Amino acid sequence: MKTFGSFARLVKYQFVLDFFLALIIMWTALEPASRFAGDTLLTLLFFGLGQAGVLFAVMTLDDVTGSKDGSDSANYQDASKTQSRPLKRKPLLTGELTVRQAQLYGYLSLAFGALWWTITIVHTPNKSLWAILITVLLLTLSVQYSWGLKLSYRGLGELLLLFSASAFVLAPYGLATGALPALVLTEGLLFGFGQLLIAGYSNTNDISGDAAAGRRTIAVLTSARGNKIFLGILTAANLLVIVVPVVTGWIPWWFVVTAAPLIVLRLRQYGSFIHNGHALLARSRGVVTFRTTVACVLLFNVIHFGL
Repeated sequence: MKTFGSFARLVKYQFVLDFFLALIIMWTALEPASRFAGDTLLTLLFFGLGQAGVLFAVMTLDDVTGSKDGSDSANYQDASKTQSRPLKRKPLLTGELTVRQAQLYGYLSLAFGALWWTITIVHTPNKSLWAILITVLLLTLSVQYSWGLKLSYRGLGELLLLFSASAFVLAPYGLATGALPALVLTEGLLFGFGQLLIAGYSNTNDISGDAAAGRRTIAVLTSARGNKIFLGILTAANLLVIVVPVVTGWIPWWFVVTAAPLIVLRLRQYGSFIHNGHALLARSRGVVTFRTTVACVLLFNVIHFGL
């Protein structure tokens, strides 16, 4: 049982569950008549199994790299003194698991994910090229964040995270329907920005450890003032994802009304960080804002499409 718990913490099961909210979002965005269709449900089941494998691989291989280059040790030793990021989340640092065990688990998880996403593509009757392409890119690129190509060590981590998180909404919807309406694109981007604006503040807290390990996040590459400007740009972009589709008439005007709690919390997150500079507090508020985003989107979908 201890080993099971160690692997569960290794894959950051709480955050994996957050990513699975993407499937609930896209399911509620379907027309009610198609939600319980056999092909649709099987497509989502197969995609969900693959998603678990891919996410387990991403989280595991990220910790493997962090353990090898020392960045996790540098970033979590002090954080372990608070409840914001307890050290027990890193079983490679506590010695509960070895790097070899974790690496093998990561490879097996990635293979599991690839198998089920292949089955998803073969099964679905909606073989849209764009949806298949996004799924393939999600499979091949998401694990490259800190493993393989190590894109977060090359200044591309933030862009990759935005793409990957958004794609967890867009890919299954595309595979299930073959379509990509403006509303689903908007909701996918909101999901992506929700995750990115957790990571952005986490990276701010981890500047010294990341810099020492050669991880080139925006927080590392720029000054403290530049990083605040960057986070402000991301915050503004997040809000524009709501406002622009409404102003242009791509989605109903009252989407802004249901998104009001998200808007308030996002502004509070950034405003408080500018005031007190507390990156881990801003990160925690980002988690709350992300989950509020999901709740706002689900409320809109249920009202707009019906149960």
